[in-house]
Amino acid sequence: MTDVSALRERLVDVLRDDGGLTRDDLIQAFASVPRELFLADGFHLGDAGFLRPGDEGFLAGAYRNDALVTKFDNGRPVSSSSQPSLMALMIEELSIAPGMRVLEIGAGTGYNAALMAHIGADVTSVDVQPDVAARAARALREAGVTGARVRVGDGYLGDPSGAPYDRIIVTVGITGVSPHWLAQLVPGGLMLAPVAHAGNNPVLRVWAEAARRRAEPGWPATDDVWADGVCGAGFMAAAGPLAARYPWAHPDPIRVPDGVTASVQIPPRWPQALDGLRYHDLWFAVGAWDRRATGGPFDGGSGCVLVDETRAGGAAIRADGSILAAGEHAAEYADDAGILLDRWLDAGRPGIERWRAPLVLAGDPAAPIYVPREWSLIR
Repeated sequence: MTDVSALRERLVDVLRDDGGLTRDDLIQAFASVPRELFLADGFHLGDAGFLRPGDEGFLAGAYRNDALVTKFDNGRPVSSSSQPSLMALMIEELSIAPGMRVLEIGAGTGYNAALMAHIGADVTSVDVQPDVAARAARALREAGVTGARVRVGDGYLGDPSGAPYDRIIVTVGITGVSPHWLAQLVPGGLMLAPVAHAGNNPVLRVWAEAARRRAEPGWPATDDVWADGVCGAGFMAAAGPLAARYPWAHPDPIRVPDGVTASVQIPPRWPQALDGLRYHDLWFAVGAWDRRATGGPFDGGSGCVLVDETRAGGAAIRADGSILAAGEHAAEYADDAGILLDRWLDAGRPGIERWRAPLVLAGDPAAPIYVPREWSLIR
């Protein structure tokens, strides 16, 4: 029989070694909250396929430091339990404390809400999918969590009935921040949101300068809303206003057509490839400096690409600093990618946390969102 307590303790050790889990109360939450109860309908785990309670490997998989897909729609993943190390980092980054009121956009399995409730937060989680919300609510009840509740609703609107909130945490990939969330945030409150940038969804810290809020409807003035980078991440994409396009957005991630081969290959810049975190730092900087940057498939995953107007050519920047370029303007795109690499190196290889941008209203005029306008290095 699998020792679930040992699995939880092992997960805690992994998260502490990762560096994102330091708080004693959150350590206790990860060691106590039964993640398997929040996965009662099963999950997909790589080569193991779809695992359900009672299957060999189910409990071990539930306590891996992995994102676990819990719902598909026509083969497309639409709901999941986020990677525990990312949950830990986001909860700690928000400095969530006992008694705080927290709004969570995207219920997932309910596990993230349970962790926040375990450290004493009062959590309202909103999800647009009724079946996802129902499963999360059921899991919270079965786990005996009393400090969290799940609402079915449009995440864009938040949950005004429970406002104001001390903290807002968004667990779905968005192209911009809803003004309703900022209106429901206490003066001086903070929000974390994974906002689209160059083909992925890095987590941003968002706030409004309360002293300059407008008196009427409670929405902040556009030049009062700011975002700082926190960390690289990937999330499932939202729909509706939270996925709206805007004129200066990066291109959507690409799928390279079959038969496309690199005509320009520039060798690696350094002998050892950047690890995932540092590569995301490079990717973020390239996106901050060049609006052609997006994500594309190579090296067994997704990486940073400067895509040309045909979306079948451009230049890929790999983690070892090598560049592969294809298409009619391959040489030009390879040169541009090299210039961006040099710029990042000359700037001291800045991490995501060194970037800041003002947010401005864009998207659907009937349901606008705040999006980053121009990124600048701040430290």
